Amino acid sequence: MKRTVTGDASPPPDIEAALASARAKNPAPMFWLLGKTQSGKTSLIRYLTGAEDAAIGSGFRPCTKTSRLYQFPTPDAPLLNFLDTRGVDEPGYDPTEDIAAFDPKAHVVVVTAKATDFAQGNVRHALERVRAVSRSRPVVLVITCLHEAIPRQAHPDPYPFGAMIADPNAPVPEGVPEHLRACIEEHKRAFVGLFDLCVPVDLTKSDDGFAEPNYGGEQVKQALLKVLPSAYRQTLLRLKDATDALKDAHQRHAEPIILGYTSLAGTAGAVPVPFADMVLLPGIQVRMAHHIGQIYGQPMTPERLRELVAAIGVGMISRQLVRQVVKFIPVVGSAVGATVAAASTYALGRALCFYFEAVCEGHVPTPDALRKFYHEHYDAAEKQWKVDHPKGETKST
Repeated sequence: MKRTVTGDASPPPDIEAALASARAKNPAPMFWLLGKTQSGKTSLIRYLTGAEDAAIGSGFRPCTKTSRLYQFPTPDAPLLNFLDTRGVDEPGYDPTEDIAAFDPKAHVVVVTAKATDFAQGNVRHALERVRAVSRSRPVVLVITCLHEAIPRQAHPDPYPFGAMIADPNAPVPEGVPEHLRACIEEHKRAFVGLFDLCVPVDLTKSDDGFAEPNYGGEQVKQALLKVLPSAYRQTLLRLKDATDALKDAHQRHAEPIILGYTSLAGTAGAVPVPFADMVLLPGIQVRMAHHIGQIYGQPMTPERLRELVAAIGVGMISRQLVRQVVKFIPVVGSAVGATVAAASTYALGRALCFYFEAVCEGHVPTPDALRKFYHEHYDAAEKQWKVDHPKGETKST
């Protein structure tokens, strides 16, 4: 309550301790992605994290002139780090700055190349420089978009490239369609001596119509686990459990904050002067939104606030107008005003948690899902407030 009243929106010390513990238990591996634009880097991140393309794109932050960093699920407590070197396919790209910035941090270099794209000269030259600096750091060559080499054909089933993952010099199996086999062999020749493992994959979206949208996904994950240092291997293995633990920590620290603002809102709503709380309540709820965003390590930007208001604002406004009319009724009006103000604030707080949890997982809730979640928690909070305050009292019980 003290933090609520003072408006202290910094992360509470106890959640900082929880995040520090999570970072210590789950050291985050750093994957350095080298590949041309549209070579499948985002699809690989999406498979490993379960995040949506849009969330991945908005989650990248610049770290050098030509590269950017994506930390999943949040920068405050990352479990996986992805360095994306964007300028590698441009003429004149000089990897010197990126090598200086990333060489001490990157555990694995992941090179992505589309099966049918053989213009990999710039990527190869950059990889030669990166490889020369640290010969001991593993390089995994991921050949992507296999379906482009075998249009209108099914993927070879079962997955036939297991021997190549174990031995980079192993030939492509004879049972693989001829053109696809030739494409893979050409990439192996182009990058000869520069990679430790080769994994052909076809990571597509479920609505693209392929029988197996994550073809080779499990194999590339196993390849990364094979080459990662042991301390970082467990984080990738237990990614879902670690993500859930962070979610629980955020929820545990957000709940008392929501209850504090709910009590303030109930007190403001009980003011017997019509429309007085229309001035007080928005300030309380906006402050709560910023406070919860700080807990989740996701600042409440104006864009996010507009998105939330667009999703659930109509229901909130209609309830507020009804509350002002009822306030003209002595005693009853204050009780109704307190109930609606408290319930709407609690429901908004829970909706904010729902939103930020999804963002941390790499998703953005649809307006319909957000609106439904808000209304369900509003109805439950309204009933509970009436039970706790049968006479319209606003003091917390």
